[in-house]
Amino acid sequence: MTQQASTTNDESPRKQRSLVPLYAIVAICLAPFVLALLAYYFPSLGLRPGGSTNYGTLIEPQRPMPSARALPLTTLDGKPFNLSTLKGKWILVTADAGACSESCVRKLFVLRNAHASQGKNVERLTRIWFVTDQAPIPADILKAYVGTHIVRADPARLAAFLAPRAGSDSAGALRGPMWVIDPLGHLMMRFPANADPMSVRGDLSKLLRNSQIG
Repeated sequence: MTQQASTTNDESPRKQRSLVPLYAIVAICLAPFVLALLAYYFPSLGLRPGGSTNYGTLIEPQRPMPSARALPLTTLDGKPFNLSTLKGKWILVTADAGACSESCVRKLFVLRNAHASQGKNVERLTRIWFVTDQAPIPADILKAYVGTHIVRADPARLAAFLAPRAGSDSAGALRGPMWVIDPLGHLMMRFPANADPMSVRGDLSKLLRNSQIG
Protein backbone atom coordinates (compact mmCIF):
# COMPACT_ATOMS: atom_id res chain seq x y z
CA MET A 1 0.00 0.00 0.00
CA THR A 2 2.79 2.36 0.97
CA GLN A 3 4.74 1.52 -2.16
CA GLN A 4 1.70 2.23 -4.39
CA ALA A 5 1.12 5.60 -2.74
CA SER A 6 4.76 6.47 -3.22
CA THR A 7 4.57 5.59 -6.90
CA THR A 8 1.53 7.83 -7.36
CA ASN A 9 3.25 10.76 -5.65
CA ASP A 10 6.33 10.32 -7.84
CA GLU A 11 4.26 10.37 -11.03
CA SER A 12 2.27 13.52 -10.14
CA PRO A 13 5.19 15.99 -10.42
CA ARG A 14 6.24 14.38 -13.67
CA LYS A 15 2.77 14.95 -15.14
CA GLN A 16 2.78 18.60 -14.03
CA ARG A 17 6.24 19.20 -15.46
CA SER A 18 5.21 17.69 -18.77
CA LEU A 19 2.71 20.53 -19.29
CA VAL A 20 5.36 23.25 -19.21
CA PRO A 21 6.53 22.76 -22.83
CA LEU A 22 2.89 22.87 -23.94
CA TYR A 23 2.34 26.18 -22.19
CA ALA A 24 5.52 27.52 -23.77
CA ILE A 25 4.41 26.52 -27.26
CA VAL A 26 1.00 28.16 -26.77
CA ALA A 27 2.65 31.34 -25.50
CA ILE A 28 5.00 31.47 -28.50
CA CYS A 29 2.12 30.98 -30.92
CA LEU A 30 -0.01 33.67 -29.29
CA ALA A 31 2.77 36.23 -28.91
CA PRO A 32 2.59 37.66 -32.48
CA PHE A 33 -1.17 38.12 -32.23
CA VAL A 34 -0.90 39.81 -28.85
CA LEU A 35 1.85 42.12 -30.09
CA ALA A 36 -0.16 42.96 -33.21
CA LEU A 37 -3.19 43.87 -31.13
CA LEU A 38 -1.09 46.01 -28.80
CA ALA A 39 0.55 47.77 -31.75
CA TYR A 40 -2.81 48.49 -33.35
CA TYR A 41 -4.74 49.66 -30.30
CA PHE A 42 -1.87 51.25 -28.38
CA PRO A 43 0.42 53.03 -30.90
CA SER A 44 2.06 54.95 -28.04
CA LEU A 45 3.88 51.74 -27.07
CA GLY A 46 6.09 52.18 -30.13
CA LEU A 47 5.55 48.67 -31.45
CA ARG A 48 4.68 49.81 -34.98
CA PRO A 49 7.51 49.99 -37.53
CA GLY A 50 8.65 53.56 -37.97
CA GLY A 51 10.01 53.47 -41.51
CA SER A 52 8.20 53.90 -44.82
CA THR A 53 8.85 52.21 -48.12
CA ASN A 54 7.89 55.05 -50.44
CA TYR A 55 10.49 57.27 -52.12
CA GLY A 56 8.33 60.38 -52.40
CA THR A 57 7.15 62.32 -49.36
CA LEU A 58 3.49 61.88 -48.47
CA ILE A 59 1.74 65.21 -47.99
CA GLU A 60 -0.11 65.36 -44.69
CA PRO A 61 -2.71 66.61 -44.50
CA GLN A 62 -3.54 66.22 -48.17
CA ARG A 63 -4.55 69.44 -49.88
CA PRO A 64 -7.67 69.59 -52.07
CA MET A 65 -7.44 70.75 -55.65
CA PRO A 66 -8.19 74.51 -55.84
CA SER A 67 -11.17 75.81 -57.74
CA ALA A 68 -10.83 77.57 -61.08
CA ARG A 69 -11.41 80.87 -59.27
CA ALA A 70 -8.62 80.23 -56.75
CA LEU A 71 -6.21 78.98 -59.41
CA PRO A 72 -7.09 80.36 -62.86
CA LEU A 73 -5.31 78.51 -65.65
CA THR A 74 -5.04 79.11 -69.38
CA THR A 75 -3.91 76.91 -72.24
CA LEU A 76 -1.10 78.05 -74.54
CA ASP A 77 -3.67 79.55 -76.90
CA GLY A 78 -5.23 81.58 -74.09
CA LYS A 79 -8.33 79.49 -73.35
CA PRO A 80 -9.42 78.87 -69.74
CA PHE A 81 -8.50 75.47 -68.33
CA ASN A 82 -10.18 73.92 -65.30
CA LEU A 83 -7.95 71.55 -63.35
CA SER A 84 -10.99 69.64 -62.11
CA THR A 85 -11.50 68.21 -65.61
CA LEU A 86 -8.58 65.88 -64.83
CA LYS A 87 -10.23 64.40 -61.75
CA GLY A 88 -10.62 60.64 -61.96
CA LYS A 89 -7.00 60.11 -62.98
CA TRP A 90 -3.70 60.18 -61.13
CA ILE A 91 -2.07 63.47 -62.16
CA LEU A 92 1.71 63.78 -62.44
CA VAL A 93 2.63 67.41 -61.86
CA THR A 94 5.60 69.62 -62.70
CA ALA A 95 5.97 73.40 -62.76
CA ASP A 96 8.61 75.58 -64.41
CA ALA A 97 9.31 78.56 -66.61
CA GLY A 98 8.36 78.44 -70.29
CA ALA A 99 11.95 78.52 -71.54
CA CYS A 100 12.35 75.08 -69.88
CA SER A 101 15.95 74.76 -68.79
CA GLU A 102 17.79 71.45 -68.55
CA SER A 103 16.29 70.69 -65.12
CA CYS A 104 12.81 71.37 -66.49
CA VAL A 105 13.37 68.99 -69.40
CA ARG A 106 14.62 66.35 -66.99
CA LYS A 107 11.42 66.56 -64.92
CA LEU A 108 9.24 66.30 -68.02
CA PHE A 109 11.30 63.31 -69.14
CA VAL A 110 11.07 61.54 -65.76
CA LEU A 111 7.31 61.96 -65.54
CA ARG A 112 6.70 60.96 -69.15
CA ASN A 113 8.77 57.80 -68.81
CA ALA A 114 7.32 56.92 -65.39
CA HIS A 115 3.87 57.31 -66.92
CA ALA A 116 4.63 55.29 -70.05
CA SER A 117 6.13 52.42 -68.02
CA GLN A 118 2.94 51.60 -66.14
CA GLY A 119 1.74 48.99 -68.62
CA LYS A 120 -1.96 48.19 -68.34
CA ASN A 121 -2.36 51.06 -65.85
CA VAL A 122 -1.08 53.72 -68.21
CA GLU A 123 -4.58 55.06 -68.88
CA ARG A 124 -5.08 55.73 -65.19
CA LEU A 125 -2.55 58.57 -65.27
CA THR A 126 -2.15 61.92 -66.96
CA ARG A 127 0.51 64.64 -66.83
CA ILE A 128 0.39 68.41 -66.43
CA TRP A 129 3.06 71.09 -66.72
CA PHE A 130 2.25 74.40 -65.05
CA VAL A 131 4.13 77.14 -66.90
CA THR A 132 4.89 79.88 -64.40
CA ASP A 133 5.49 82.77 -66.84
CA GLN A 134 4.46 84.03 -70.27
CA ALA A 135 7.61 82.92 -72.10
CA PRO A 136 7.09 80.93 -75.32
CA ILE A 137 7.60 77.16 -75.17
CA PRO A 138 10.42 75.88 -77.43
CA ALA A 139 9.04 73.94 -80.38
CA ASP A 140 11.21 70.88 -79.70
CA ILE A 141 9.82 70.67 -76.16
CA LEU A 142 6.24 70.83 -77.43
CA LYS A 143 6.99 68.08 -79.91
CA ALA A 144 8.78 65.82 -77.43
CA TYR A 145 6.09 66.03 -74.77
CA VAL A 146 2.89 65.72 -76.72
CA GLY A 147 0.27 64.33 -74.35
CA THR A 148 1.30 66.51 -71.44
CA HIS A 149 -1.28 69.15 -70.51
CA ILE A 150 0.60 72.46 -70.68
CA VAL A 151 -1.13 75.38 -68.97
CA ARG A 152 -0.01 78.75 -67.67
CA ALA A 153 -0.48 79.64 -64.01
CA ASP A 154 0.36 82.53 -61.72
CA PRO A 155 3.28 81.22 -59.61
CA ALA A 156 2.07 82.77 -56.35
CA ARG A 157 -1.38 81.18 -56.65
CA LEU A 158 0.10 77.89 -57.78
CA ALA A 159 2.55 77.86 -54.88
CA ALA A 160 -0.37 78.33 -52.46
CA PHE A 161 -1.47 74.86 -53.58
CA LEU A 162 1.79 73.02 -54.31
CA ALA A 163 4.23 74.72 -51.93
CA PRO A 164 2.37 76.84 -49.37
CA ARG A 165 5.55 77.55 -47.37
CA ALA A 166 7.36 79.01 -50.36
CA GLY A 167 7.30 82.58 -49.07
CA SER A 168 8.23 85.30 -51.56
CA ASP A 169 10.19 82.96 -53.87
CA SER A 170 7.18 81.08 -55.19
CA ALA A 171 8.70 80.43 -58.62
CA GLY A 172 11.87 79.05 -57.06
CA ALA A 173 9.95 76.73 -54.75
CA LEU A 174 8.03 75.32 -57.72
CA ARG A 175 11.07 74.74 -59.90
CA GLY A 176 12.60 71.66 -58.29
CA PRO A 177 10.02 69.14 -57.08
CA MET A 178 7.37 67.06 -58.81
CA TRP A 179 4.01 66.12 -57.31
CA VAL A 180 1.17 63.60 -57.55
CA ILE A 181 -2.54 64.43 -57.28
CA ASP A 182 -4.85 61.49 -56.64
CA PRO A 183 -8.04 60.81 -58.65
CA LEU A 184 -10.17 62.45 -55.94
CA GLY A 185 -8.31 65.71 -56.44
CA HIS A 186 -6.00 65.65 -53.43
CA LEU A 187 -2.34 66.63 -53.57
CA MET A 188 -0.81 63.61 -51.85
CA MET A 189 2.87 63.12 -52.74
CA ARG A 190 5.94 65.22 -53.46
CA PHE A 191 9.10 64.04 -55.19
CA PRO A 192 12.36 65.87 -54.44
CA ALA A 193 14.40 67.94 -56.86
CA ASN A 194 16.59 65.76 -59.11
CA ALA A 195 14.43 62.76 -58.22
CA ASP A 196 15.65 59.31 -59.11
CA PRO A 197 13.64 58.14 -62.18
CA MET A 198 13.44 54.49 -61.13
CA SER A 199 12.24 55.41 -57.65
CA VAL A 200 9.54 57.68 -59.07
CA ARG A 201 8.45 54.88 -61.35
CA GLY A 202 8.39 52.44 -58.42
CA ASP A 203 6.25 54.71 -56.24
CA LEU A 204 3.73 55.19 -59.03
CA SER A 205 3.55 51.44 -59.60
CA LYS A 206 2.82 50.85 -55.92
CA LEU A 207 0.17 53.57 -55.84
CA LEU A 208 -1.63 52.11 -58.83
CA ARG A 209 -1.30 48.55 -57.63
CA ASN A 210 -2.65 49.28 -54.15
CA SER A 211 -5.36 51.77 -55.08
CA GLN A 212 -8.86 50.99 -56.28
CA ILE A 213 -9.58 54.56 -57.39
CA GLY A 214 -8.72 56.11 -60.73
